[in-house]
This record gives sequence, structure tokens and C-alpha cells, in this order.
Amino acid sequence: MKRKSVMLFAFPALILLILAGERMAAFLLGAYPASPTMWWIWLELRPLSTMFWQQIDLYLGASMVVDASILAAASIVCWTACRTRKSAAFYFLANHVALLFAGLMIAVTSHSETASAIASFTVPGGLPFSLMVDFTLKNSLVLFLGVTACAYCHVAFLSETRQRSEALAMRLVALQRDL
Repeated sequence: MKRKSVMLFAFPALILLILAGERMAAFLLGAYPASPTMWWIWLELRPLSTMFWQQIDLYLGASMVVDASILAAASIVCWTACRTRKSAAFYFLANHVALLFAGLMIAVTSHSETASAIASFTVPGGLPFSLMVDFTLKNSLVLFLGVTACAYCHVAFLSETRQRSEALAMRLVALQRDL
């Protein structure tokens, strides 16, 4: 199976685009606060990136320049690492990290929007968590795309590993024949 770099990079790129879109919508919302379109875009993208940008703003200061430089650095690192043809391992790692990030953001924003204390409880160790997860169409679509991207990475990684093991087996047979 010939792996497609663009398909393997699509989900991490989608997550980076969601983060960048939310920052751009926040910036444009500051410039055009009366625009219903800007409010709609910001409210749609905000739940997928709430906690990430709150933590960045808390520890690094609330600056759009810092946010843009973080997004640019992450995009450049992902793109250059994905352009290397050595192994599918980075794609595997990038897609799984992006899926964990998306799942965490969905779970965290679902918990913060829970209006009832009935849905929350504390485990015996004292860690509070909620069983409520907001599976809207948008959240479900993001999670489905992430799981699909990870499944494709599994197929690419395992087929590449199988091809390497077959090549090694052929070399060992040839070496054994020559000896």
C-alpha cells in the first residue's frame, strides 16, 4: 500500500485550522463586535479550543502574536516532519495526539457546560469527573474524522512494518543461500 502523506496529515491539519480559525474569529470579533456572523463562527469554534487557549493566555500572556507564533511553529513542525518519507511513525503519533487533544477539548467543554450537579460525581480517590459528553454533530464529526485518520495510520504503519519485515526475510534467505 502506498501511503498518502496528505491524507495522513489531514486530521492534525484540521485541528490546527480549528485552533487558527477560532483565534481569527476572536480577533475579528474584537474588530466587528456587532457582526452576527463573527459571533456565530466564534461560538461554533470556541468549544473545540477553549481550554487550550485559556491555558496559553494564562501562562504566556493574552497576545494574538504569541498565539499566531504557536500555531505557525506547530504547523511548520508538523508539515516538515510529515514530509519526510522515512517512516509512518510520525503520522501515527501526530494523528493520535490530535485525536487525544480533540477528545480532551470536547470532554472538557462538555463538562464546563453541564448545568446540573447530578451528572458529576467524585470517584473514591477524590478526582471529580462527569459522564456528560456533548456529542453534537460537529463534535461527533471531528471525533469520527480523528478515529478514521488513526485507523488509516494504523494500516499505513502496519503495512510499512510488514514490508520491512518481508524485505528483511528475503535478505536473510539470500544471505543463508550464499553461505
